Amino acid sequence: MLRLLGFLDYLVQLYEWIVIAAVVLQMLIQFGVVNAYMPLVRSIREGLSAVTEPLLRPIRRRMPNTGGLDFSALVLLLICLFIRWVIIGGLADQFR
Repeated sequence: MLRLLGFLDYLVQLYEWIVIAAVVLQMLIQFGVVNAYMPLVRSIREGLSAVTEPLLRPIRRRMPNTGGLDFSALVLLLICLFIRWVIIGGLADQFR
């Protein structure tokens, strides 16, 4: 059971890094550092968006309008940390 929990922890941590990569890429595109019309950048952006948007979209719908700032990725990262530390960590402690 501990191996399964370790694997789940690894998957959640990997997803955290994917969310961070999506946020950084979006910021680079917004500031004009990276050209969004380049095929490689577009394919990376679409791939990251396909993985992160299904969880970010419901968070965006429930959050209040903050103008041009999007805090949904921060909320998603906090949820991932909660899952890793409280849920997976608590279950791992019970099986030790």
